[in-house]
Amino acid sequence: MDSPSDLTQQQPLQAPREPILSLPGALTAYILLIAVIHLRVLLPDEWDSWIIDLFAFVPKRYDLTLLDGAFPGGTPAKFWTFVSYSLLHANLTHIGFNVLWLLPFGSALARRFGAIRFYLFMAVTAAGGALAHLITHEHELAPMIGASASVSGAMAAAMRFAFVQGGFLSFGRGDADEAARVPALSLSHALRNSRVLAFLGVWFGVNIVFGAFDLTPGAEGASVAWQAHIGGFLAGLVLFALFDPIPHVREDAAPALPSEPVDS
Repeated sequence: MDSPSDLTQQQPLQAPREPILSLPGALTAYILLIAVIHLRVLLPDEWDSWIIDLFAFVPKRYDLTLLDGAFPGGTPAKFWTFVSYSLLHANLTHIGFNVLWLLPFGSALARRFGAIRFYLFMAVTAAGGALAHLITHEHELAPMIGASASVSGAMAAAMRFAFVQGGFLSFGRGDADEAARVPALSLSHALRNSRVLAFLGVWFGVNIVFGAFDLTPGAEGASVAWQAHIGGFLAGLVLFALFDPIPHVREDAAPALPSEPVDS
């Protein structure tokens, strides 16, 4: 009879599989940056208010009739606040709600894009959310803060490859890196995929309901900028291919089936 040590030697060793939700370094750094910035709440109230005025997105800032000195930062702030607002949060609940959604979707996207592309993508989707908010809240003085637009963009981008065979939301997924690097669906294929369409329907429905009834955790009675969420989501869905480094399959080289992912 073989001894336990003999059996162990006879069995091939398998490399441990990395947990699907382990955080890549780029996402960890992004979350830590948000956490460090939130330490502003420990500052005196007047300092915290100045930081909000300087870095939050305020539609009123873009009124053509205002002088440059009407808001801190002047003209340059009209550019950086399209992104900087996304790194500010109202409270820990607000941060936790955004991080919760970033764990699966942001992890997959950071693995796929790498750090530089990931950070640029988060900035672009933040700007997309700010633009949607500006269009729908012209002249409004209330500041907008939070990473929800970028989180929404990450969720939308992840839908382009999440459900394909081997993707991180598919039944046949591999380890985290493999699941994040499967060929993506083109935008036209994605919009014909039943699982993607179901996700889109649920996402838009939940955001409209939460926005209409101000149900977002951490809002503390403030209005929810659900239009910014939609702006970030659409930016992520449409602009994904500009950032995607994974080689794509030509649409004319494969049948247009959801199980055969292609990228635009």
